[in-house]
Amino acid sequence: MSHSSHPLDDPAADPFAVAADAAADIARLTGVEQHDIALTLGSGWGRAAELVGETVATVPATEVTGFSAPALAGHVGSLRSIRTSKGKRVLVIGARTHYYEGHGVRRVVHSVRTAAATGATTMVLTNGAGGIKASWKPGQPVLISDHINLTGDSPLEGATFVDLTDLYSLRLRDLARSIDPSLDEGVYTQFRGPQYETPAEVRMAKTIGGSIVGMSTALEAIAARQAGMEILGFSLITNMAAGIQTTPLSHQEVIEAGREAEPTISALLARVIGAM
Repeated sequence: MSHSSHPLDDPAADPFAVAADAAADIARLTGVEQHDIALTLGSGWGRAAELVGETVATVPATEVTGFSAPALAGHVGSLRSIRTSKGKRVLVIGARTHYYEGHGVRRVVHSVRTAAATGATTMVLTNGAGGIKASWKPGQPVLISDHINLTGDSPLEGATFVDLTDLYSLRLRDLARSIDPSLDEGVYTQFRGPQYETPAEVRMAKTIGGSIVGMSTALEAIAARQAGMEILGFSLITNMAAGIQTTPLSHQEVIEAGREAEPTISALLARVIGAM
């Protein structure tokens, strides 16, 4: 699909109608009428899909209205329908559009709006991110308790006022901690990217209350709340943020930390979803 013909690039398009079309595509291509839970897999979380339950169908994301191929190597461009042992239907989104790709916020949150249109009432957002807390180690999963959106952007259009008081569900965080009591939590700070944050930007994030820095999730969470979903956020701390760690940051390091932690965090995530 060329950029020019993307259904969300037309300012007159209704993003919710495009999401409804995408949900209809997913129902047709997977044979599953409705999903209960949606899961977006970020860097390091990919193996969770194998452990959540039985894969009923896998669909290339490009066959679904409004989805594009991921820009980043290491990200999978597919949507999967999985049935858990309890019979819940999980839509696994392995095709995240990042804000830094420059396609606009509508496309960043299209996967979330599509998930809501498939009937999912729970949205699980995962990412790989930099950690600010000195006690954290690369390869450690942490829960997102709140976020700071530093993109200067929003998926909400016009006078759409949405309350974000309890955006990241305390109920779901407690559920996750009942499975792994050692889980810490922190405030996710979304920067625009794609450059990594400077040490000064990390100090700023810490000063204003952030403890995790990354380039995704916050805008998606806002759209999920607008759609009435309950949200659980997980960050894999892939590296310590600039100025906290002494060596230069690299994408390779992020991939490697994710690969090493993947079996552990994937099993954790699968257990949390299984308990929902």
